Amino acid sequence: METESEPYVRLATLRQLHQVVANLNTARSLADTLQTVADGIVAGLGYELACVNLVRPDGDLVVAAFAGNTAAEALITGRVGSRASWERRLGMGEAWGELRFIPHTEGWVLLEDDVPQWYTEGPEPRFEGEWHPQDRLYAPMYASGGGRELLGVISVDKPRNGRRPGAWGQEALQMYASQAAIAISNARLRANMQRALVRLEREQQALRASEESFRQAFEYAPSGMAIAEMGGDQHGRLLRTNDALCRLLGRPASAMRRYSFADLVHPEDIGTLLRTSAEGGRAELRLGRRDGTYVWVSLRNSVVADAADGPRFLLTHVEDIEERKRHELHLAHRASHDALTGLPNNAELRARLSARLCERPQGVRQEAGRTLDVPDCPYGDYADGGYGESGYAGGYDEGDAENGFRADGFDFDGPGIPYDHHVHAVAPATDGGVDDGTKGLAVLFCDLDGFKSINDRFGHNTGDAVLIEVARRLTTGVRDGDTVARLGGDEFVVLADGLGAADAADLAVRLRNAIIPPIRVDGRAVRVGASFGIGWAVCGMSVEEVLQSADQRMYIEKRSRAKVHRRAG
Repeated sequence: METESEPYVRLATLRQLHQVVANLNTARSLADTLQTVADGIVAGLGYELACVNLVRPDGDLVVAAFAGNTAAEALITGRVGSRASWERRLGMGEAWGELRFIPHTEGWVLLEDDVPQWYTEGPEPRFEGEWHPQDRLYAPMYASGGGRELLGVISVDKPRNGRRPGAWGQEALQMYASQAAIAISNARLRANMQRALVRLEREQQALRASEESFRQAFEYAPSGMAIAEMGGDQHGRLLRTNDALCRLLGRPASAMRRYSFADLVHPEDIGTLLRTSAEGGRAELRLGRRDGTYVWVSLRNSVVADAADGPRFLLTHVEDIEERKRHELHLAHRASHDALTGLPNNAELRARLSARLCERPQGVRQEAGRTLDVPDCPYGDYADGGYGESGYAGGYDEGDAENGFRADGFDFDGPGIPYDHHVHAVAPATDGGVDDGTKGLAVLFCDLDGFKSINDRFGHNTGDAVLIEVARRLTTGVRDGDTVARLGGDEFVVLADGLGAADAADLAVRLRNAIIPPIRVDGRAVRVGASFGIGWAVCGMSVEEVLQSADQRMYIEKRSRAKVHRRAG
């Protein structure tokens, strides 16, 4: 029975419905439209959760937008449910007009299908019509026209009033789904029209109306936009840039036309740019500003093709992601570095060591124009170019062809043996105390002497200050490019490449002498000593074997020094 206040409730709901439907028409892209559809249900239709499942070209449905719960959004956004599972759900549900409702008493049969969904627990309904957390309500969205083509399905959950929607609520959701379908169709149409306008601007310069429409969208875009040549002698040259891109890079539009993105990109990112330019798609890289600094951007390329002549130019969207990238780099640094000292941590040390080692101490390689063949190479059958499970340690580039090597890793004139780009790590021969002049990757394992007594006597704050100062002294005492890492506790490891046996021993002495001077903490001076063990990273050894070797040498040195002290005493 309709209460006196119900017309006012319906009027308020109608106003909210009108507002959220109006918002559908302001979305600028298909992705924005889908998110606006989900947000509108939460904002205007009285549900706490809303999910938009969009039909893909292959017929399956993907979770394209979610609103109301960030945890559930992260869990299911982007996941795909098969068309067969969705048709089963829509077929078994109670028909509320175009809506389909599956009560919790029947939903258990759906737990094993592949439709992405979230689960919440709750008590049995206390009264008729009360919403249960496992009730399911779906609003199919159909394209306009007589074919009733399914565009997608809206899923809703947790009505704010705790009740299953009545006739008015059902009608409001059904109306909204119908308007959402129109908005999605329009968004797709707008995207197709924008692509067509870009082609027309290139192919039909005489069509001024189309050129002006494109110019407006291009010039006043809030993020950077550029059009570049594709193919020919001027490949990659920037033909046009908008104000947002010029401001981002601090360069006037007239100057930008003298460049291509290859001229502006950071040298380390040139490969990423070339792959993106050739294939279209998205990349994250650094572009140079006028002041010499670089800014991280997300670069999206669309290859705009001419039907007769093939690719003609690239339409590029450039978005500033400097802040996000800085945050990502900060998180990556925290994951790979010790929180107390800022040094690389155990995992990062092992990763750097592993990158230098292959599974064999020697291999087949070219030296001084001749092929060296070592029989136990694990790279598989030479005749077919197999490389085995150990992988190919190096890469091939076009410059290799000038040196007489093919892209498949074989030399042109040789017997079909892979060219090995990996420089093997070897250890200097130190037998008899004679340095043979070989340079290798030295691994210095350092353990502090007397640190535990400082921790026990003065507390962990003093101990932490000592570790920080020791880390600073170690870092100051090595060369640029060397690695100082903290394994944990009072153990440190130094990786120093290109050292002979005598060089490594001298480095250990210098570092020990740098650690010995007093360290002042809170007005008091404390001292620690250090024991060093020198190992060598050698191809054919595992990372664990390398570290254990250096660790064992450190303990040998620690014991020998203790015996010397006892004799002196």
